[in-house]
Amino acid sequence: MNSGEQAPTGGLETALNHARRLLDENPALAIQQAREILAVLPDQPQGLYLLAEAHVRSGEPDKALTAAERLVTLIPNNAAGWRLIARLQRAAGDDRAAQAATMNELVAASTDPRLAKAGHALVTNRIPEAEALLRDALRANPADIAALRMLAELAGRIGRYRDSETLLRRALEIAPEFEAARHNLALILFRQARPAEARVEVDRLLARDPHDRAARNLLAAVLSQLGEHDASIALYEELLAEHDGHPWLWLSHGHGLKTVGRTGEAIAAYRRAVAIRPETGEAWWSLANLKTFRFTDADVTAMRTALANDRLNPEDRAQLDFALGKAHEDRGEDVAAVDHYLSGNAMRRQMVPYHPDDTSDHVDRASAFFTADFFVAREGWGCPASDPIFVLGMPRSGSTLIEQILSSHSEVEGTSELADIGAIAKRLSGHVRRGTPSPYPGNLAHLTRDEVRALGEEYIERTRVQRHSGRPRFIDKMPNNWAHVGLIRLILPNATIIDTRRHPIGNCWSVFKQNFARGQAYSYDLADLGRYYADYVRMMARFDQEMPGTVHRVFYEAMVEDSEREIRALLAAARLGFEPACLAFHKTERAIRTPSSEQVRQPIFTDAVDHWQRFADRLTPLQQTLGSLVEEYPGTRVEEDA
Repeated sequence: MNSGEQAPTGGLETALNHARRLLDENPALAIQQAREILAVLPDQPQGLYLLAEAHVRSGEPDKALTAAERLVTLIPNNAAGWRLIARLQRAAGDDRAAQAATMNELVAASTDPRLAKAGHALVTNRIPEAEALLRDALRANPADIAALRMLAELAGRIGRYRDSETLLRRALEIAPEFEAARHNLALILFRQARPAEARVEVDRLLARDPHDRAARNLLAAVLSQLGEHDASIALYEELLAEHDGHPWLWLSHGHGLKTVGRTGEAIAAYRRAVAIRPETGEAWWSLANLKTFRFTDADVTAMRTALANDRLNPEDRAQLDFALGKAHEDRGEDVAAVDHYLSGNAMRRQMVPYHPDDTSDHVDRASAFFTADFFVAREGWGCPASDPIFVLGMPRSGSTLIEQILSSHSEVEGTSELADIGAIAKRLSGHVRRGTPSPYPGNLAHLTRDEVRALGEEYIERTRVQRHSGRPRFIDKMPNNWAHVGLIRLILPNATIIDTRRHPIGNCWSVFKQNFARGQAYSYDLADLGRYYADYVRMMARFDQEMPGTVHRVFYEAMVEDSEREIRALLAAARLGFEPACLAFHKTERAIRTPSSEQVRQPIFTDAVDHWQRFADRLTPLQQTLGSLVEEYPGTRVEEDA
């Protein structure tokens, strides 16, 4: 204490202890006590922490965050301060800020200098350097909780979710009370579309603290993924009633409202998010992603102003570029639109690694492996259930339209893009490093009849949590399942497989304009995108050759040209009787999670034929990669944004 300064009555330690006791008994008095300490000692770290914690207990998260941020500004290696910031940011729904704060907490708490270097490398996106440092630290001390958590964060950031899950489970074995690690584990399970398992972890967090806003926020997201949309929306409304100043909560609430067709309320929620934080790129993109929404002049000015901020983070910058691309495209300002789409994609490409050779290699191996003889030798194998209808192919190819048509049938339930086939394939692939040939699908040759059937039954059981209507059939609309069409045919021989196809350039251009949250890493470069499309067509052509008639193909242009003819053929392929409701699909009320949700609630779009040709002079890398696929495409018309 400097000369002339007086501690509060009874001395500093007495005052601090008094404030600590008041935290549970009377948070308002704890705030007053902490302020008395800080009035005399403005930079007293324990006083700042107690002030922040007291504001948390009083339901004032913004004031708590201000006090905690002041604490770590004064003392950057204060682990408790960073932990509190991470907790507050998670409660606000800002996972990116929470992860950054957690990284600082782990660095501050560690005595290993390698972790400090790794933390800095992660902040500056030097992933290989950070991974090398963390693995070195774990070789020296395999039970280093901080290193395990940081490596799990790194793996999750680049999409290696299985690795992240393994590391987090190891951390929780060592320290079962490590709540931040449990929250991250629930989040990783959620990102792998394993909501039932994620809910188990969230329930454990809430059992310890029923008022944990971060856990309740994550529970709302998990409920949505489980298809319990009304419960999810109600929980978001409850959280926002407690504190409505968090843009990320408004974003999540908007997503839920959009899913159930409450579009006007979703728009209001997204606008509330940008009113709180104008540079929130995801909110602007979410408005653009409604597809039927149109930006005002004031919106465009606000987005340009936010984009001009030199301190804008890359994620917000990329999403603003995508949103501005949509705004300019709607106005017919094509040069500006393409410039923004190119800029947003280039930034996303830097953030999301993609290796096109890996996709081509998988197609090569799968095409050679899944022969007619392979299936003949296994006739009668697999799970006999005919419940699933797989709608696969490229995103933005009309798959949501097909799902909406089928879901209008009394025997079919629309679920969503389910990750279960991909999860089974990843498990079969094992943990192999890039450059090392995957054992999948070759290892399927070694499975017994019982093992193959078990895989099919596992899929049926895993997806049961998504089924709520009691209808006998359901749709799995994961587009990337085309890469596992042979696996599907093997383990679920009676499933229906629908391949949705659209003009190559129109389809790829629509994908390029779509800022996918995750899972479509190939989409951020025109040449990569064209190559991916070519690999997809090559795989499906080979499967058609070996197993003719297994896949029913729907061309979007033909669906536009003669909807009734194509819908009748679609229903017949799915072994469903004709029902008139399937022709009036846009009247069917159900939750839809994909970008086309607003479009398929209207009759089929026919007013944007050849739209992509406006931009043809900027699509040379795509056209060169697609090559003859454009001329060979059998569709009759070119349609925009299915």
